[in-house]
Amino acid sequence: MSFADTIVLFVLALLLFGPKKLPLIARQIGKALNEFRRASNEFKAQIEAEINQLEHQERQKKFEEQKILPPAEPPAGTVESTVYSTTDEGGVETSSSPTHNLDSPAHNPTNA
Repeated sequence: MSFADTIVLFVLALLLFGPKKLPLIARQIGKALNEFRRASNEFKAQIEAEINQLEHQERQKKFEEQKILPPAEPPAGTVESTVYSTTDEGGVETSSSPTHNLDSPAHNPTNA
C-alpha cells in the first residue's frame, strides 16, 4: 500500500466517523491487532513446544534402542569359555571350571 492510498483511507475514515471518534476507533483497532498478535505468538509457541517434545521423545526412543542391544553372536572359530574366576570370603581367587583329566585319551594326541 502506497502513501497516497493511506492518505485516501485516512480522509475517508475521517469523513465517515468524524474527528472525535477516529482516535477512539484507532485505539480499538490497535488493541485488537495487539491481542491478535499475542494470541498468534502463544499459538506458535505452543506448536513449537509440541514439536520439541515429539523430537525429544524420538531422540529418547532412538537412544533406548541403541542402548538395549541383543547379545552378539561370537565370531566364527572362537571357543566358548567356561572358566569363571571369583574370590571367596577370604579374598583368595578361586576358579570354577569343569575338571578335565588331561591324561584322558580325548586330550592326548598321541593316543589317537
